[in-house]
This record gives sequence, structure tokens and C-alpha cells, in this order.
Amino acid sequence: MNYRYLKVKSRIYKQLGPIVRRTYNIISDIGMLTNKDKESSEFNSFGDGSLISFPPGTVFGKSAISIGKDTMIGPFVTLSAGMMPNQKLIFERIVKIGDRCMIGRGSHIIGHFHIEIDDDVITGPYVYITDQNHGYTDIDTPIWKQNPVDKGVYIGKGTWLGTQAIILPGTYIGKNVVVAAGAVVSGEVPDYSVVAGSPARIVKTFDSEKGWVKP
Repeated sequence: MNYRYLKVKSRIYKQLGPIVRRTYNIISDIGMLTNKDKESSEFNSFGDGSLISFPPGTVFGKSAISIGKDTMIGPFVTLSAGMMPNQKLIFERIVKIGDRCMIGRGSHIIGHFHIEIDDDVITGPYVYITDQNHGYTDIDTPIWKQNPVDKGVYIGKGTWLGTQAIILPGTYIGKNVVVAAGAVVSGEVPDYSVVAGSPARIVKTFDSEKGWVKP
């Protein structure tokens, strides 16, 4: 390739690069959704000081999604209530995110029945939380044609979900729990526990007399 062409290209890139980056930052700031924006009124509730970063992921069923105060939802986060946009929902509120939460980049919160994320919960990027699974009991019917199974999810106050953790339907996670990166969680997790693995298992819990102990 012509050396002169490469030199000119490099000079142009150096000049345009800062402009592109500044423009992207400006667009991200302008596109951020807060409770000061008219669109926030489409949600069941949208607390003071909360924001959804730009660009968002897929967001629908807003009327059944509640966001508390001072909560930050990262870019590319999918928030959904129901199976599809404009679906008539059977519950007034399906997804509830509490106060002072941080939902990491690229995470998915997919609610059909009931998902509650209590106050002060933080997640790493690309966490997946859902309250619905495919049905598979009829072995003669394709799985996608079978009725789904809905079971509510609760994530307790002060909990941390590591990068790419998966929270399955019917999961109850207690207070101040650590979920390790990549863990696949179902069932009940007691307060003050650390869980890891697929399927997730308790690797340590806090005892008021003994401190942190392994099971």
C-alpha cells in the first residue's frame, strides 16, 4: 500500500479520533434517561437520581417496571416485563428494582411473573435474571410450543452478583450475598453467604460466633 496514503490516513485519524470520542460522550450524556425526562413517566415508577445509560438494551413493558431512587442502570441493559412489546400484562408491577442499585453493562432482567431486586444490589456486567423457563415435560411436543413455567425471583438487600451470573426462576437470594462470576443460581440462598459454581453451591457463610465458615 502507498506509504504516502498511509501517512495521510494516519494524520486524518489522529485529527478525527478526538472529535469522534467527544461526540460519542456527548450523545451518551444526552441519551441518558432520568426521571426529568418525559419518557420516565411511562414506567410504573422512576425514582429521583436514577438513570438508564445510553445506549439502552431492549426495554418494553415499562408500565410494569419500577425503578427506585439513585439507581444506575448501565448501557445495553435489557429490561422487559412480559413476552413482547405492547402485551396486555396480568400484573400492575412485574419487575421491581430498589434504591441505590447498580445494574452492570449488558445485563438482562427478563420478567414475566415477578422479579424483585431489593435496595443496594449491585451486579457485574452481563448478568442474566429471569423468572420464566421453557416447559419440557411433554416429550412429543417441541419445547418452544410448550407452556412456560413462571416462578418469582427475589434478590436481597446489599447483594452482589458477579459478572455473567445467571439467576434462574424460583430463586430466593438473601441479604448481603456474594454470587461469584459465572454462577448459575436456583433455589434458596441464605443471608451472608458466598455461592459459586454451576449449579451454584454455598462455599462459605457467616456465623455470628465463628465468623466466616465453610459448610
